Amino acid sequence: MHSRLTYTLATLLLSAATSVASSHLSEESGIHRRHPAPEDTMFERREPLQARDDSSCIDPDPANTVTDRMNIALNSSGSGYVLSLCPGKQYIITAPILFAAPNQEISTQGYPTGSDRATLVVDGPVFNGTGHTTAVDGTCNNCSGVKLRNIQINGTRLGAPPTGGGANIEMGGRNSGQLIEYVKSYDPRSWSCLHVQEGGLQCNNVTVRNNDIGPCGSDSFQQWADGISMACANSFVLNNLIDNPTDGGIVLFGAPGTRVENNTIWVHNQTLLGGINMVDYDPWQGDYTGVVVTNNTIAGGFATDTTDEDNDQKGTNSEDVIIKIGIAIGPRTWFGDRYKSNVSTSGIVINNQLTGAFGYGIAMTSARNFTVEQNVLVGNTSFIGSRGPNCSSTDQTPNPQPFVIDFNSVQSSTTQFDFTSVPDGDSLTCVMPPQGGDYWPFGGNPDPSSTAIPVSVPEPSSSSSSHHGSSAGRTAGLAIGIIAGVALIGVAAFFIRRWAVARSAPRSRFRRSEYMHNKEWL
Repeated sequence: MHSRLTYTLATLLLSAATSVASSHLSEESGIHRRHPAPEDTMFERREPLQARDDSSCIDPDPANTVTDRMNIALNSSGSGYVLSLCPGKQYIITAPILFAAPNQEISTQGYPTGSDRATLVVDGPVFNGTGHTTAVDGTCNNCSGVKLRNIQINGTRLGAPPTGGGANIEMGGRNSGQLIEYVKSYDPRSWSCLHVQEGGLQCNNVTVRNNDIGPCGSDSFQQWADGISMACANSFVLNNLIDNPTDGGIVLFGAPGTRVENNTIWVHNQTLLGGINMVDYDPWQGDYTGVVVTNNTIAGGFATDTTDEDNDQKGTNSEDVIIKIGIAIGPRTWFGDRYKSNVSTSGIVINNQLTGAFGYGIAMTSARNFTVEQNVLVGNTSFIGSRGPNCSSTDQTPNPQPFVIDFNSVQSSTTQFDFTSVPDGDSLTCVMPPQGGDYWPFGGNPDPSSTAIPVSVPEPSSSSSSHHGSSAGRTAGLAIGIIAGVALIGVAAFFIRRWAVARSAPRSRFRRSEYMHNKEWL
């Protein structure tokens, strides 16, 4: 009987310990507290929802009425209405398509993710440098929860100079909970492929995920365009593929609380000024509090030679393509002294990968309370270029190198050990790539006309989903906890048996303390 009692109690203790461990493991496999549940995770480029049981999609013909018909449908149908476009069809629009009520959706019927997505073609008039530039606008004051999904947008710049106006896609505004996913946006007439507005600093929680962005703009002087321009607070920019932008691949206009993760940015035949930019002082007065930029891959130019004739691991690039700055931090890095002593504050840049040819991998000036750590070079890299005609005669433009920091203007920040201190980090986008020569690393796709991704798309980091400290620390803690639990069971069983035999031993009460993790994961 004593043995049976000991066995039973030990089994109960073991079951409880297993339950705790299982619960802990379930928590470990969950995602960040601001993310949806695992079954709706934003980190995987998964297939979208299955087609709705709705045989009706709006007819693109006649083209001269389709813009009005789509806008009338949105304006008259109220909250939750789905404007369904026909797969594989082009919609020639002459004005923006305007969301008009909460939770409305514009999508292709059946939610395809490839070339079968319907295409909105920007085709309105342009005169004297201004005109129709935006395909979809979700910035109305009643546009919370709207969704733009599984469509394509052709901005039709077609090599022309930029047109004054909005981006291909304008979202955000004084709204929250919007979603843009599985959208291809390219060739904008104006300054960005996708812009999420700050809405008087009222915009909150917009998700931009699983999109195919670019090409965007031209690398001719002042004809550039961004890939994704994000100014909305507490938002997510996740798992996007950004091909051949020319101004900024992802530009964060402050957007405090925003997470930028698992995106891939690359160039193939145009030079890009900055891969990920944290340089804009307006509209959030340089506030990057809570912004986390992590696990992104940025690929500069590669050699377009097919063979390495002199075995130096370098070749020529037929378009002389580089990314001038992989990740740019602080307004002086980009704008020189335009913003005087103003700084970017309190952002986190961690665990990003850079490969290919750059001017500078990461450049950091005019920043306070930033954390920049564990960013690495992968594969083959080159750091090339020289002062260009737009470099100021008063600036001491540093030689190209992986990580540069101007400690004269960086304060109270934590940075990785391999930064090189430079006396002047102002206006670094003025550098120009070499005109020919064997300077570009081999790797990636040697065909400059190809839009294929030159690098492996980063897998979601398992640690990116938790807020209880580093994954190594959590794993070690869990292992120690389980071992201690097993030992406790053995000790408890020993004393339980002594109690059962003696029947007179005093009852021992055990009080289990818990260590509460207060540090949120970066």
